[in-house]
Amino acid sequence: MNSNELLYELIKINSIKIQTENPFTWASGWKSPIYFDNRISLSYPNIRSEIKKHLCKIILDKYDDVDVIAGVATAGIPQSSLVADNLEKPLVYVRSKPKSHGMKNMIEGKLEEGKKIVLIEDLISTGGSSIQAVEALREKKSEILCVLSIFSYGFKTSKENFESIKCKSESLFQYNDLLSVALNKKNINEDEMSSLRKWRIDPEKWGKNFV
Repeated sequence: MNSNELLYELIKINSIKIQTENPFTWASGWKSPIYFDNRISLSYPNIRSEIKKHLCKIILDKYDDVDVIAGVATAGIPQSSLVADNLEKPLVYVRSKPKSHGMKNMIEGKLEEGKKIVLIEDLISTGGSSIQAVEALREKKSEILCVLSIFSYGFKTSKENFESIKCKSESLFQYNDLLSVALNKKNINEDEMSSLRKWRIDPEKWGKNFV
C-alpha cells in the first residue's frame, strides 16, 4: 500500500475527518475543519500495520543508527511500541509531566545516557508536546535523530519551533498530501479545498467565521 492509498484508508475509517461547514474546536480554542484521530487506526490491524511499515522504512532508510525508539504519551505510544518491536529496539515513552507518585518519572523505561533516539508522535500541530518530550530526553544526554510523526499540519509555527531547538521533524503525511488525496477521491470539492488552504495559512482568522 503506497502512502496515498494509506492516507485514503485513514479518511475512509474516519481517522481523519474533514468538516469545513461544521468545524471542530481544538483545546487551544482554534476552530479546525480537520480532525485527526490516530487511535481509530489502531482498531484496524491492516491499517495500523501499514503505518508501522511506513514508519519503519523511514527509520531504516534514514536513521539506521538509532539505539532507542521513544513515544510521546499517550497517542505516540502504540505506534512507537509496534515500531520498536519490529526493529527489535528498546522502547521508552515520555509523559507530558512527571508522574505524581512513586519514582515520579517523566521518562518511562530504561534509558542510558548518550543514546540515539527516534521519537514517535502521532500528530504535529504546533509541535509543543513533541518539543517538551525532546527536551526531557535531552536532559538524559540523548541525541534526538528525528521527531517522526504520522501526520503534520505543516504550520509555519511548528517549523519555527523545531528549528529553534535544532531538532529535525518528519511526517508520513503532510497537510497538502491530505488535500490532494481528498480532492482526487471526491471527499472534498474545489470550494472546500480553497477553504482548507485558507485555514492552514491563518487558522485563527479562519475560525472567526464560526464564532
